[in-house]
Amino acid sequence: MLVIVAPGQGAQTPGFLSSWLEIPEFRDRISAWSQIVELDLIEYGTKADAERIRDTAVAQPLLVAAALASFELLNVRPDIVAGHSVGELAAAAIAGVITPEEALALVRERGRAMAEAAAVTKTGMVAVLGGDEAEVLAAIEKHGLTPANINGAGQIVAGGTVEQLEALKAEPPKRARLIPLSVAGAFHTVHMAPAVERLAKAVADLSPSDPPVTLLSNRDGAAVSSGKEFLDRLVSQVADPVRWDKCMATMAERGVTTMIELLPGGTLTGLARRGLPGVRTVAIKTPADLEAAREVLA
Repeated sequence: MLVIVAPGQGAQTPGFLSSWLEIPEFRDRISAWSQIVELDLIEYGTKADAERIRDTAVAQPLLVAAALASFELLNVRPDIVAGHSVGELAAAAIAGVITPEEALALVRERGRAMAEAAAVTKTGMVAVLGGDEAEVLAAIEKHGLTPANINGAGQIVAGGTVEQLEALKAEPPKRARLIPLSVAGAFHTVHMAPAVERLAKAVADLSPSDPPVTLLSNRDGAAVSSGKEFLDRLVSQVADPVRWDKCMATMAERGVTTMIELLPGGTLTGLARRGLPGVRTVAIKTPADLEAAREVLA
């Protein structure tokens, strides 16, 4: 059983689109979608440095466009689809809930709205690796932070103000390692509440379709059969924690045997290697990985 997953913010790296633009179909897609998101995605995906693509309003459209374009080249039919955070927009398009063009228009608004919300207060996110989960969650709560991403496989991402994050750094949970994330704000926390209303307006005129494949939600790992419900969840998820641990639990329950992570892959397959032992994984990073994915499926 095949699950296709789309990564979230922080997966982007400078120049990650360079080798892909040698494929005419890929370049054409990215060029056309640049018009929708009102950004030169080719420029950002090839020449921009890490700081420029850290910008939420840039990173989110870049990630969704990359995931969708690589999926079209892969040309497979998944049994299950899921996306992490902004990757849910790519997942919605892959599952047929909305069109790729609608997904790009939505991610344009999502990225801008979240960037504006992040500018109100200096906030950030830190990955907490290892430690006892209960102790980690208690430490996050003690310092007024939010467990914004509960990713499973011993990884929880805390989000909050810079001062709260510094307090956690000064008093970390036992046997845990803290890694600051290259993001521009505390996503999936109360700090993103202003972005929810704006995204709700953006989806109001859409007519979503019910997905013909199993589509998992970040809210609780549930398979959502209603396109409208999935969009509603996607909107509220901007200010709610991502439960990727529950998504992986559902994958295990459903008998997933293979996971392919779309461009720029690596983060979610890394979690799967620890959280879904025995599941074959392929991370799409370069065009050569497309053939590796097809060989695994064969």
